[in-house]
Amino acid sequence: MGIQAVVFDIGNVLIEWNPERFYDAEIGRERREELFAQVDLHAMNDRVDMGEDFRTTIYDAAERHPAYRDAIRLWHDRWIDMASPAIDQSVQLLRALRSNGVPVFALSNFGIGTFAQAQSVYDFLHEFDRPYISGHLGVIKPDPEIYRILEDDSGLPPESLLFADDRADNIAMAASRGWQTHLFDGPQGWADRLVAEGLLAQEQAA
Repeated sequence: MGIQAVVFDIGNVLIEWNPERFYDAEIGRERREELFAQVDLHAMNDRVDMGEDFRTTIYDAAERHPAYRDAIRLWHDRWIDMASPAIDQSVQLLRALRSNGVPVFALSNFGIGTFAQAQSVYDFLHEFDRPYISGHLGVIKPDPEIYRILEDDSGLPPESLLFADDRADNIAMAASRGWQTHLFDGPQGWADRLVAEGLLAQEQAA
């Protein structure tokens, strides 16, 4: 069976996501390493991605750790600076697929508030044929439930889905369900895969 839809993760596939880099620039590497060792900011963000209120979750964490209050609040107040820049070649690939009539879905761990904020900055986040966003669904990758939701909602067989994600655990879960997968480590490798699958012409992937 051929590929009937291409599924994009967003963070580190379409938009760079590197909180450590942001904090290194804002508070210095030593202070950032101390902060991340003392406060599990990624677990905090997982709660946002599960659908909890963005500001409340971050500000409550800041109050629980007063020594780092101002720094933790940056996760909310300067979030869009962490979720940047766009990966332009990946965006071009998304648009080329759609211009070829290939359905393009998003399957991404993203909060309700953060996704709305990202959509206000990145217009291509409005261009998916079907967006599956964890905050709205109440479940995050690699929980098999979020993959099942996409399968059931789209009505497409797992083997007809081609999924790109930068995390090996997310890819492994998709592969275990029969999806075709690509572990994203840069846009050129993804472009080459789309050409190899016959979804894009070589010139569209340049």
